[in-house]
Amino acid sequence: MIVNTTYKNKETAEIIDTHLGEAFSIIQRIKMKGIGSKRMIIHNVSPKMKPYLNTVDDLNYGNIELRPKGIIVHIHKKLNSFSWIVPYYRLQIYNSSFFSIHANGNFIQFKKNKLYKENKAFIEKMQTQKNTVLNATDYYQG
Repeated sequence: MIVNTTYKNKETAEIIDTHLGEAFSIIQRIKMKGIGSKRMIIHNVSPKMKPYLNTVDDLNYGNIELRPKGIIVHIHKKLNSFSWIVPYYRLQIYNSSFFSIHANGNFIQFKKNKLYKENKAFIEKMQTQKNTVLNATDYYQG
């Protein structure tokens, strides 16, 4: 699900909190050594997500935020901000010639350049968090 987060909105905040849990507290953020990635260059997205990218030759950037039950991928288009809400149980991460996130038939590919290398530790933290949450909820137990 993609929501417009340009302006703070109670309804949007409730949707995000319902699907992904409330944001981590300050103490949890410190213990986790941060919950957000640095920005990364977007290489490609699925057709349904194209309207959320800049259409000119500008670079498109995105960053990822951890939540207790999933992630939020933030995308900025001109002066607007959009957030892709992805629960952990739908999240698929692929690491080939591009780093990509897939969920619900949509995907976003990030370039593997200097910015990706700076985020490598964060990506590992995200995968660990996903595995921890899904194992704790007995998702894999069937």
